[in-house]
Amino acid sequence: MTALLRYQTALLVRSQCWLAPVLLYAAFVSIGVQWGQPVLDSLGYAAAGLLPVTAWLVQLCVDQEPPAARTVTAAAVGSPRAHLASLLAALGCAGLLGVAATLIVLLISKSASADNSVRVPLLPAGIAGLLAVACCVLLGAVVGALCTRPLLHRRGWSVATTVLGALLALVTSGSPANTAVTGLVTGSRTGAVHMPVLPLVAAAALAAAVAALACKLAALRG
Repeated sequence: MTALLRYQTALLVRSQCWLAPVLLYAAFVSIGVQWGQPVLDSLGYAAAGLLPVTAWLVQLCVDQEPPAARTVTAAAVGSPRAHLASLLAALGCAGLLGVAATLIVLLISKSASADNSVRVPLLPAGIAGLLAVACCVLLGAVVGALCTRPLLHRRGWSVATTVLGALLALVTSGSPANTAVTGLVTGSRTGAVHMPVLPLVAAAALAAAVAALACKLAALRG
């Protein structure tokens, strides 16, 4: 699996297809996160933007091999393992992007509540921000995996459902991503740091189930 991960990651890096989602996320963060803003608000904003970016990266990784190369890889290691490697490569790239964004937010944000009345400790805030990032990355991977091969093969339907799925995952009450981001934003009003542990567990379970489904279908449908 390590060799497969290196292979999928190298394909993504060399293709430079990652530039579009990464630059879009960089622009999103640079516009919404300003120097001296409350740290919890900024962490929630940065985490939320990762969900559609992760879904995009998943689709890039799943579809980046030419059909002939995909057939060879599947013959060598099996379609489920090859598909899982592409999902994990996208997940890892999105996770690194989220960690970098979280560190930048911690460096430039103000460690205070939204009304500046309560000091917010940076270490717990950073941990909560990373947990929210993990929730959004996992939900983005779920959306991306459900809206591309082997479940959907048509590009138009794939793009449309990805946009809709990412939006619903962010705004639907009860969604792990929505719960994690909302916890940061509402906590900023009082200066309380809410650790989104339960949303992370739910997001991880959902991501594991969807990955298992996608890998099983990859063996059946290609």
